Amino acid sequence: MVDLRGRNLATRDDFWDAVAGPCGLPEWFGRNLDAWWDALSGGVSPLLDAHRGLVVRADARGLFAPGNADGARLARVFAEAAHARLDLAQ
Repeated sequence: MVDLRGRNLATRDDFWDAVAGPCGLPEWFGRNLDAWWDALSGGVSPLLDAHRGLVVRADARGLFAPGNADGARLARVFAEAAHARLDLAQ
């Protein structure tokens, strides 16, 4: 589980910065939605591959505020992933 609650996540770059270490993302990680899908699907991060069932907790503000298109696109990737879930705290 990666707990991002209380962190200022205004942009996707803020999100990538926040999950890179805890998810074991390599330096060459593409920092885009296709690369995130690949990481969630396997073969990018040995850490994620070893711990199927990633849960990311974040606040429903900033990037994940209602109406934020970037956050909605990122949330859709989580929703479509078989082994990952985004939990948003109100």
